Amino acid sequence: MSFEIRKIDHIGIAVKSLDEAVELYKKLGFEVKEIEEVPEQKVRVAMLPAGESKIELLEATSPESAIAKHVEKRGEGIQHIAINVSNIEEAIENAKKNGLQVIDEKPRIGAGGKKVAFVHPKSTKGVLLEFVEG
Repeated sequence: MSFEIRKIDHIGIAVKSLDEAVELYKKLGFEVKEIEEVPEQKVRVAMLPAGESKIELLEATSPESAIAKHVEKRGEGIQHIAINVSNIEEAIENAKKNGLQVIDEKPRIGAGGKKVAFVHPKSTKGVLLEFVEG
């Protein structure tokens, strides 16, 4: 295994309205680092720094997005936990080698232009886990 788990990169929270969620988190003392659209994942994303980690607010831009489906099925709330790793390809291979069900066989580009890959919650005790490199 030639990768290192560095930290919890961020916690992804699915919301119906990004603007409303951003205003709520500002009232809690958070600052918005950036807001961007990630067309590949059909979401708008706001990153709010929280020490070395971040809160990632996610709003669907299409009914077919994973975020829209999450909100429809489970309502708003925590959607995933992202772990920052030193080598995402090795993290994916390690997960596969250990019998975990990966959603992404290869990394894709996520928010901030970082490489990301997801592990299915069926093999992680109900938690959608995201590897992030960068």
